[in-house]
Amino acid sequence: MFTSDLQHTIKAFIRRGEAHYVAECLEVAVVTQGKTLDETIANLQEAVALHLEGEDPAEFGLAPNPTLLITMELEPVARVA
Repeated sequence: MFTSDLQHTIKAFIRRGEAHYVAECLEVAVVTQGKTLDETIANLQEAVALHLEGEDPAEFGLAPNPTLLITMELEPVARVA
């Protein structure tokens, strides 16, 4: 596989659970949570780093040193008339 064929980002999706925020990666098998968005993102970064530690990113279809691309699901803010 050529480097240009490898993904340079790991996509993650964060949503609000019942008591915590939940983050799930799409390219690698990583799911984590946190009480705040900051905590969830920090946990996600750590979990992905641990998951890839000692592994060849190319085996996951990833370029060396991929970055995280995070999408968040937010509820719309109600407008006050």
